[in-house]
Amino acid sequence: MWLAQEVNIPANLGGYRLEGLCLKLSLVWWAQLAEVYVNGSLVQSGDLFDCRTAIVLSKSVLPSSKFRIFLRLVSPGHDRGALVASSCVYEAGKVGEIDPGFIGDELAVYSSYLLRGNIDELELRSPPQVFSVVSPQRWQELGEAVSRINWNIVGDRHLFLRELFRLRQCWETCADLKLVKFRLLGHAHLDLAWLWSVAETWSVAIKTFESVLALQDDFPELIFAHSTPALYAWLEENRPDLFKLIQNRISEKRWEVVAGLWVEPELNTVSGESIVRQILYGQFYVAQKFGEVSRIAWLPDSFGFSWQLPQLLTLGKIDFFVTQKLRWNDTTVFPYGCFRWRGLNGTEIVSLMSAPIGENVEPLKLVNYGIEWESQTGLNECLWLPGVGDHGGGPTREMLEVIRRWRSSPLFPDLRFMSAVDYLDGLRDLPNLPVWNDELYLEFHRGCYTTHADQKRWNRLCEGLLYRAELWSAVASMVMGFEVPQATLEEAWKGVLFNQFHDILPGSAIAEVYEDANRSWQAAATTAGDVEDRALDAIASSISLPYPPQPQAIPIVVFNPLNWKRSEIVQVPLPPQGSWDVCESTGNALNSQLVRVSGRSELLFLATDVPSVGYRCFWLVPKSPETPINQGFEPENDLICAHLFRLYYTISGSRLDVNTNRKNSENWEFENQYLRVKVSGETGDLIEVFDKVNSREVLKYPGHQWRLFQDQGQYWDAWNIDPNYHKYPLDSPQLESIEFVEKGMLRGRLRVLKTFNKSRFCQDYILSIGSPILRVECRVEWVESNVLMKAYFPLSINADLLSYEIPCGVMERPTEPQTTFDKSKWEVPALNWGSLSDGNYGVSVLNDCKYGYDFKPNQIGLSLLRGSLWPDPKADIGVHQFSYGIYPHLGNWRGGETVRRGYEFNQPLQVRVLELSNVGITGGESCRSFLGFSARNFALMAVKRSHLDHQTWIIRGYESQGSEGVLELQNSLGVEVNYAVNLLEESVGVFDGNMQPWQVLGLAISKKAGSDQVS
Repeated sequence: MWLAQEVNIPANLGGYRLEGLCLKLSLVWWAQLAEVYVNGSLVQSGDLFDCRTAIVLSKSVLPSSKFRIFLRLVSPGHDRGALVASSCVYEAGKVGEIDPGFIGDELAVYSSYLLRGNIDELELRSPPQVFSVVSPQRWQELGEAVSRINWNIVGDRHLFLRELFRLRQCWETCADLKLVKFRLLGHAHLDLAWLWSVAETWSVAIKTFESVLALQDDFPELIFAHSTPALYAWLEENRPDLFKLIQNRISEKRWEVVAGLWVEPELNTVSGESIVRQILYGQFYVAQKFGEVSRIAWLPDSFGFSWQLPQLLTLGKIDFFVTQKLRWNDTTVFPYGCFRWRGLNGTEIVSLMSAPIGENVEPLKLVNYGIEWESQTGLNECLWLPGVGDHGGGPTREMLEVIRRWRSSPLFPDLRFMSAVDYLDGLRDLPNLPVWNDELYLEFHRGCYTTHADQKRWNRLCEGLLYRAELWSAVASMVMGFEVPQATLEEAWKGVLFNQFHDILPGSAIAEVYEDANRSWQAAATTAGDVEDRALDAIASSISLPYPPQPQAIPIVVFNPLNWKRSEIVQVPLPPQGSWDVCESTGNALNSQLVRVSGRSELLFLATDVPSVGYRCFWLVPKSPETPINQGFEPENDLICAHLFRLYYTISGSRLDVNTNRKNSENWEFENQYLRVKVSGETGDLIEVFDKVNSREVLKYPGHQWRLFQDQGQYWDAWNIDPNYHKYPLDSPQLESIEFVEKGMLRGRLRVLKTFNKSRFCQDYILSIGSPILRVECRVEWVESNVLMKAYFPLSINADLLSYEIPCGVMERPTEPQTTFDKSKWEVPALNWGSLSDGNYGVSVLNDCKYGYDFKPNQIGLSLLRGSLWPDPKADIGVHQFSYGIYPHLGNWRGGETVRRGYEFNQPLQVRVLELSNVGITGGESCRSFLGFSARNFALMAVKRSHLDHQTWIIRGYESQGSEGVLELQNSLGVEVNYAVNLLEESVGVFDGNMQPWQVLGLAISKKAGSDQVS
């Protein structure tokens, strides 16, 4: 849109003569691009975030002068855009001259004082507490001074200025009128990626930082703060000259690094270990390059904050938490400005709900904010963050000139630049700060748990790969001297951490950002996978195998990356020739099942009792000629197998031809020793999941259903789910076919194909021997826009408690919220699982890459896909693969050990088929646990080489049940615990063996004196 106007300068304005005044054109826009032309010349440009200007049209205007203004505005991608405000501003043309506009602003400030204090200009009433330092007599004098002004002589410029001068003389005797104190900190919020690429971010950062450094030369009082060690690291490598200048400013205390985390990340949909690494790498870099760690977690724009954050931040030597994001709440107003945030384990951190970011310096806005701040907190000193933000920018010269000008006013608040840490230190010891004992849930942006599902899958995959790569490389190093590629692993971690930035992982950036992100995810996954493979090969080559049951037997080693013994179905790739069975080292044959995977044969078997962080050996043995190949089984011919895994059909007693793709109106049924499952032949939905162990129905019909809803009309499309989406249901996906694609004694897989419009859905219902979980593996070809897809699980219980996993902990809530605050949580973020329980019985829904849950007393909902159009019109278009599991159990999530089941769902057992020529056979043990822990409520997060001492290893985990415990290290590596460590891997004293509820615990271990293990 082009807008044009010719500005003709009148002789007077409201009778006041304009000749000689300075004229500025003040504009505010909302546009992707703005260009301002004056008399044919481009004089200013801006964008969505650099969205305001005050252009000097004339330093000394003459009546009848003309200015031709043209404004070009380009609409943002998500709306039409707007010219928000435009005005001509006349100011005094000479320094020191009385300026009516400035005094007008002072009068507006004075009126704000009066209105907020319920004081009428003509009739004095009680002022607010913060203004009580001004005596009632002084308020009266000020009111009389204002009332004495003769407004009728405005046409006589000389006399009118003399009237204003007398008013200023009265005000200037009132040094006690600076009622509110603003501590200013220059700031430029810079999203590492959003509506622009990462490459653009680097150039914007350079421009922003060069601007700040130049302004500090002219305004030495300016103190500037910026976060994000990842950005400083890029500058150090690519602009060392600029980096050195910033280091100098930091040493002068004029540049503050508020950078307790590597980036400003998403904090709801990442693992606890990811948060640890954000802190570890961020703090390590800041201390190394700038001399000391950051004491502040500066997170102004992340979309909510999990309940374990106070503990994690404190363990990372961070004293303060700062955000402003809960000002965006759509339902309730967050009650506190300054408070102590108490975490899940009781740790408290001093926290600030700061002023909004990206703000200008506008007199009335500042005064009103200061008055509101005092009313909320009882404090008359508040922090203000002047500076253009989101796309960088920082403080402008105009802002700094306004600040200097207003510092001279007796009425305007006291303005002084101050570092954030100095300001927060002043709050740290305040008595009676209110306590917030809950997560900091953002009542907004609930769609970010689901949007861009590919990013969520990549994140979960990379977190798991990096855990295993570090774990097995550490074990391999301790066992046989494997060289841990620590720098390579750290680089992979940092790639993952960068992609966890709060506008990348949540799915709220443009398409180009995800092209970069996907390359970074792939690089991290490849690196971690390669390290894991090499470490496992090294461990396997060092194993002293037991004697084989047959000369031609091929050894199989099954590894368990979790810290408890477990049993699970595994798949073994088979040699291209021959037929094979599986047996234990004792020679005992195991039941197996042949399956085809991508055109090749693999063998399923139940790997039992694989020890904690260890392995168990099995053997592939050639099948004797008289032994039939078990490609499946028929229950009527094998009563023993039928007892273990009964697979039968209710199709008039007939057998299923697995190659047919026809529909069938009858029901499909299969079961193992835990569950009986019945699927509707009409819809493909679950009719029944029956818990055979506890003799009870788990679900109500339809027990599992994919439902689609119209989801549009939200301004922040990728961020927000329509709160009323449930009022706009769409047709359900239509059944195309059902067939058994696997039917054997170990595993049954029933495949259901459906369609909706042009989207295609494949879901496999899977029951495995020995597992109480009905697994659902899904593949979706998604082409929908503005559609929300959810999986619903109506339950046979009526639960009063809902629970879901968060980083290093569990949230518990009543299923029927009573407060407005609790009702606002109609979509919540969870990690590996969500659960409902009535205390005696419960059902948990596990997942491998989904995060958005909703709950009713008798229903669990899991958000699967969305179809947002802005800022990426193809955010979820494409092929998606994901799995979830229905897990019924006695008791609540604790009784069902749902935490363990969730980790098992995401960290399957790992299989290595060995070459006999590469291993030694000495009659060794068939299994070994490298690391174990005595406490069942300890969940392992990481085993890694120490950042500080390469002769030391770090074990990190957390207490996972909300109860005390005694933790003893059990290992066959010849290592012992030296001391406890914080998240920076520094010693915090001797470990006494006790765990507190929800405690995140780090232990430093090293080789015992005299141990023959390799360090």
